[in-house]
Amino acid sequence: MRKRANILGVGVSPINMETALRAIEQWITAGDPHYICVANTHLVMMCQHDEELRRIHNQAGLVTPDGVPLLWLTRLKGFKHVERVCGPDLMLAACEYGLPRGWKHYFYGAMPGVADRLAENLSERFPGLQVAGTYCPPFRPLTPEEDAEVVERVNASGADIFWMAVGPGAMERFMAEHVGRMRCGVMAGVGAAFDFLSGNKPMAPRWMQRIGMEWFFRVCTEPRRLFMRYLVNNPAFVGRVILQALGKRPKDI
Repeated sequence: MRKRANILGVGVSPINMETALRAIEQWITAGDPHYICVANTHLVMMCQHDEELRRIHNQAGLVTPDGVPLLWLTRLKGFKHVERVCGPDLMLAACEYGLPRGWKHYFYGAMPGVADRLAENLSERFPGLQVAGTYCPPFRPLTPEEDAEVVERVNASGADIFWMAVGPGAMERFMAEHVGRMRCGVMAGVGAAFDFLSGNKPMAPRWMQRIGMEWFFRVCTEPRRLFMRYLVNNPAFVGRVILQALGKRPKDI
């Protein structure tokens, strides 16, 4: 699925949940490892100033339209069947879809204890879910020895899907560096999904998600951390999209 919508030089996959799950199943069945970037406007704007991060996104197996603005823009580019595929929804759908297929899930990241609570919640929601393992890494770059230990631990677990939640940018770089080294079929960076599905943080109501106001809910719940991000990012994103629409050539994908 290489045809993508060019959103400011980032190739967003024109998918829906069904096509995303079929791609994951194909990779797991074939033993063909890929990673998935769950993209929003913040990550697209990070890619404007980081060529390596943009390259990592454009080499991903899928770049899902997490943010509603990316969904709308992808549809405007002619991909009418596309639907929003956000991290929490993708994780829930993959857990349910993978149950009869025996998929094993590994949960890596977030604050101490969050991955364990996430695994417990998902196991209650999906009886029979196979949890291959959980791990909370230190909040710093791993040493070569620690990195080798993580790879060995994940490979020994027999995981099919490696779910990851660390900081934006670092998460995508980790997946690009480890795809193939880890013998799981899929690596997926889902960020805040760990906090939402573990109950650690509240998730925006569906109606706010549908109209593209999830960012406002998140600012209200975490103003100190997110206010400046959205205050600067959102207007800059809109400005660049307008320039692209006026014919300013975006970066290639």
